[in-house]
Parts: sequence; structure tokens; C-alpha cells
Amino acid sequence: MDFARFPIISILEDMLEVPEEQHNEKTRNNPSRAYVRDQKAMAATPADVIEQPDAYAFVVDMPGIKGDEIKVQVESDNVLVVSGERKRENKENEGVKYVRMERRMGKFMRKFQLPENADLEKISAAYNDGVLKVTVGKLPPPEPKKPKTIQVQVA
Repeated sequence: MDFARFPIISILEDMLEVPEEQHNEKTRNNPSRAYVRDQKAMAATPADVIEQPDAYAFVVDMPGIKGDEIKVQVESDNVLVVSGERKRENKENEGVKYVRMERRMGKFMRKFQLPENADLEKISAAYNDGVLKVTVGKLPPPEPKKPKTIQVQVA
């Protein structure tokens, strides 16, 4: 009997974290674990986008992440990607256990579509007290074209 046909089996495989290589991808109809993980990371990362006269500012909360573990990239099509990962502290103390665990662990990520007037050569990032601020400069507005006057000759 082919158990892969039953949706409950794929849900259980996801819960038990069975490696995806063991799945027959043609029989699976739910999203990959990597896709779900990235979507959760994007939904759980609060951010503000601020337009200033000469720049755009992207302010992202990334608590508990070291500054050197944060990546700021510009992908094709002017997409700004801010990501990082907060790892659980592995303290091997006998008799110590978590009673409650509310702080979020794992990947943090946000993607922002940059406007057409964003200057990709003027991007800076600063991290302070768990808050990342990425500043993207603006290109100067294009100068309005003057109408061309054509001399009319009388024959």
C-alpha cells in the first residue's frame, strides 16, 4: 500500500522532520519545509519603512542576534533582503530545564521591494541594541525635458 497518498502521512513526516530527500516529491502537495520556515521568519520579523527627503530607512527588530551574524543583501530586481539567525544557547547543565520558552529562536528575514529611485550605490547598515537600520539613498529626480522648438521656414 502506498501511504504517500494520504495527506496525514506527509503532515506527520513534517512534524517528525523526516528529511525531504526521502519523499517522493510528486506525491507531496504541501509546501516544502524551507518555504514554510522562510514564511514564518518573514511574518515574525517586525519592520518599519520610512521615507525621508534624501533616503529610505528600513528599521528591523532583530533582538539577540550579533551584528556579524546579520546579512544585508540586494537581490536582482531591487529586492533588499535582511536576514539573520538567533540560535538557542546550548548550556549543558544537569537538572536545568526550561519551564517556559517564549523568546523566538531561529531565522529572521524580511524582503523589501526597493523603489525605482533607490540608489543602490548608497546603502548603509547600522545595528544597535537589537535594531538594524538600513539606509538606502535616493537618486536625484530627473530633470524635466525642455520642449524642442523647431523653426518654421516659409517658402
